[in-house]
Amino acid sequence: MAANIGLRAQSLDNFEKLEGVVVTASRLPSFLGQSARMVTVMDSVAIASIPATTVNDLLKAAVGVDVRQRGPQGIQTDISLRGGTCEQIAVLLDGISISDPQTGHNSADFPVPISQIERIEILEGPAARTYGTSSLLGAINIVTKKSTSNSVEARLEGGSHGLASGSVAAGMAGRNASHNLSAGYSRSDGYTRNSAGGLNMDFKTAKAFYHGDATIKGFKLGWHSGISVKDFGSGTFYSPRFDDQFEHTAKTFLALQGESSGKLHLRPRIYWNHGEDRFELFRSRPDLYPFNYHRTNVLGFNLDGWFSSALGKTAFGAEVRNEDIISTNLGEPLEKERKVRGHDASYKVGLNRSDISLFLEHDISISWFSFSGGASISRNTGNNEGFRIYPGADASLRISPKLKLYASYNSSLRMPSFTELYYSVGGYKADKNLKAEKMQSLEGGFKYLARGIRLVGSIYALDGRDLIDWIRVTGVEDAPWQSVNHARIKSFGEEITLRLDPTIMIGKPGFPLKNISASFAHINQKKDSKDGIQSFYALEYLRNKFVLQADLNFMKHFSINLSYRWMDRVGNYEEFLDGKGSGEAVSYKPYSLLDAKISCQLTTWTFFLQAENLLDARYFDHGNIPQPGLWLKVGTIVKL
Repeated sequence: MAANIGLRAQSLDNFEKLEGVVVTASRLPSFLGQSARMVTVMDSVAIASIPATTVNDLLKAAVGVDVRQRGPQGIQTDISLRGGTCEQIAVLLDGISISDPQTGHNSADFPVPISQIERIEILEGPAARTYGTSSLLGAINIVTKKSTSNSVEARLEGGSHGLASGSVAAGMAGRNASHNLSAGYSRSDGYTRNSAGGLNMDFKTAKAFYHGDATIKGFKLGWHSGISVKDFGSGTFYSPRFDDQFEHTAKTFLALQGESSGKLHLRPRIYWNHGEDRFELFRSRPDLYPFNYHRTNVLGFNLDGWFSSALGKTAFGAEVRNEDIISTNLGEPLEKERKVRGHDASYKVGLNRSDISLFLEHDISISWFSFSGGASISRNTGNNEGFRIYPGADASLRISPKLKLYASYNSSLRMPSFTELYYSVGGYKADKNLKAEKMQSLEGGFKYLARGIRLVGSIYALDGRDLIDWIRVTGVEDAPWQSVNHARIKSFGEEITLRLDPTIMIGKPGFPLKNISASFAHINQKKDSKDGIQSFYALEYLRNKFVLQADLNFMKHFSINLSYRWMDRVGNYEEFLDGKGSGEAVSYKPYSLLDAKISCQLTTWTFFLQAENLLDARYFDHGNIPQPGLWLKVGTIVKL
């Protein structure tokens, strides 16, 4: 689907401005309105109109995105696209991959607050030639703000379950350089207790992020550094038999990228992502069960280049990404054990692998037609499949000034995570010989844009082979969860979004209803499965999702943002009663969620009251982990 999420346009020029945003749906940066592939863009105005305080919650408003939270307030969230899993998408920060090779559960650790996000780009479907081989079912790119003036913003917030958070951000702009710096802290007592009455689902988080840009003799430079630290009660996240689990994660991000000008554009990028993870099956009790420790390092280098000729634009590039882990239980035995810093434990196993990819792409664009075709050639040292080619092609045809048609074919692959390969403790049995997942897709769609009206639709077919999942036999006591390659899964889906802006349609900027949008997504999967098998991921998917959003203004300073979602998920989980499994497989039930936010905006101050799950729905979104009911927040924002 195209850019259409919560856009609070004041005139048709705002729509055209969004269509002119440069996006990275291909190796060649292009304007959204000229891109041959459909991409969703949530801009800063849309972000401000969604009742959300975390990046994870923002993505719930995108109809093609499945956001399954375990912990509250973005503590741990599994984000997926088109019926896939959290392992099957690439997550990027300013175009730099921050996907976690240990586990996709940690890929949504964003070090930047939503106040510093310029836009979010969502590309659905395989995208190997654009975002590398981890983008089996698409990619999400978080683009942070660049300062155009000096500014300071502070935010304070409190709410249900002992929630308290605060953040500050500062921007500085000079003639040839700009800087953005932000930091924040958040904590909560959690919304459940364990069987012993102790804290559960509680959390403490801290994050900081710095982004800089400079132009030196026509060469553009950009860099960022960030950190995200989380301590959280993880309830029954990984095993429903134990309700006092706990986890600590710490992630560090560093990146430097540049872009030259002239006839030949070159864009080098180098980045380093570091992660540390400690999992406690029994909180603060290593004597009952040893803690799991993991340390990951990802080092990547990417070089893109492109040039123009009479035949169009041609892009080429190469990427080398090295992924390394040392752990207490993930990997092969180390030659020498390494001490876990600050703890009485040692890393005993580990694994190192590298991915080498080459890219080639060519774009043709005229006033009414755009075409982009290319391929990625990849090899990973973690398997014996050698070099494999993953082609793709996208085309768009402008029928009229208001109507545009799209069609595409794309393919990709994904290597198993370290957890999928080696996690064989606590009721899990991994297979270190798992094969890489493969995916192909066909897609068609349209975008209709008129005065105050935006209508977007798409239909797609996916063909996935060797897809990885954790499965277990139901009704068998102590049956382990096993990582396996499913033979084949085919998916068919449709998405449609209608957005109306009455202020544009009737030409009255002061009209109370600024905009309203309705979106619906449906997926149907055909797969080889057997009775009595419970799936953790691949045999579960969001079959239907409906999103309704409205943005209203009343009086002079007040506004209301509403977001309603109806979710219908395929899958089941084993019911647990009094800490014991009943052996019964319980199907997920559809549920409705309503979020609302009322704001009062003055010159420099904004005061808000926000309600998440206003209807106080009781539902399960991931296994048998109960989700929070009504969660109230009150806060203030000051901008100087």
